[in-house]
Amino acid sequence: MTAVLATLHADGFDAEGVSTDEEVLKLLATEEFGVLIIGGGVGPDSRAAIKEFAAEHRVRHVIDGALSEPFDVYVRREFEPRIRKAAAEG
Repeated sequence: MTAVLATLHADGFDAEGVSTDEEVLKLLATEEFGVLIIGGGVGPDSRAAIKEFAAEHRVRHVIDGALSEPFDVYVRREFEPRIRKAAAEG
């Protein structure tokens, strides 16, 4: 998660990272997040519950992240275009 956040921040994105279901639900409840990236370490039950919660709290785009190295290249190729698209859609 550290490498992903570092890349997003370096490229001008406002991003936060959390490690628990409770933390992500608390952040999403603020309705300030348009894009959610769910990391590969999130189990299927949690993944489904988080996606459902996100849909109810103004998240416009959910990205299922399964990172490959080098992380910065992957983030720029896979995540950033989707984040830009969601931002453009308002």
